Amino acid sequence: MDETRYGYWLPPDASAHGWQIDRLIGVLHVFMAALFVLWGGYLVYCLIKYRARPGHLATHALPRARFTTWAEGGVLAFELLLLAALSMPAWLAWKNARPDEAQALHVRVIAEQFVWNFHYPGLDGKFGKAAFANMSGDNPLGLFGTDGDGRDDLTTINQLHVPLGRPVILDIMSKDVIHGFNVPALRLKQDAIPGQSVSIWFTATKPGLYEIACAQLCGLAHYKMRGVVTVESPEQFLAWVRDNSPAAPAPEPK
Repeated sequence: MDETRYGYWLPPDASAHGWQIDRLIGVLHVFMAALFVLWGGYLVYCLIKYRARPGHLATHALPRARFTTWAEGGVLAFELLLLAALSMPAWLAWKNARPDEAQALHVRVIAEQFVWNFHYPGLDGKFGKAAFANMSGDNPLGLFGTDGDGRDDLTTINQLHVPLGRPVILDIMSKDVIHGFNVPALRLKQDAIPGQSVSIWFTATKPGLYEIACAQLCGLAHYKMRGVVTVESPEQFLAWVRDNSPAAPAPEPK
């Protein structure tokens, strides 16, 4: 993973929905920079105009200035405009664009101190049965070994493989404390909450390796909770699934 690509600005955008988030972040940065310059300039003006000078006495009466009132009202109006014109449309567009279950790749993400567990349905496209009561050191996802649908299920640790251009649905949950599933290059961030399964979705648009980080302080080894998203062509992804599936046929002896 080439971390030098992240540079000094936003990380590369490798998702179909990332442009909306980047646009909102850019507008907010320009707005905050303008506020900093204007209010900073006004502070310097006040420091000079109302400085202590011979022959001038301080007054304890509150000044009545319409300019500051109108300025504060303008800031509030612009913030409401950002919320109504950029933030809410971006969120609603993503929320209402849940991919078709039949077309999307479905992956379960189970967080724990201090790793990311990923569960793929395998070549048959069906998840095997799982239960929290079955979870152990040897069975971190709680899978039922006797379940037929789960015999070809694929599990990985800190390695998420997804095909390029295909919608992906992630069901995120936690086994212990609150974690934060965060992939900056895919513009994804979702808390993993014990006892809940929260779905997020995305479509990767650029092949490559992208960092997975935990965005919540989850314990002493929080800094170690890192993973990698591998975005590859559909053919490469299918080959990866076939090569790593427990039900994959054994190679013929030479």
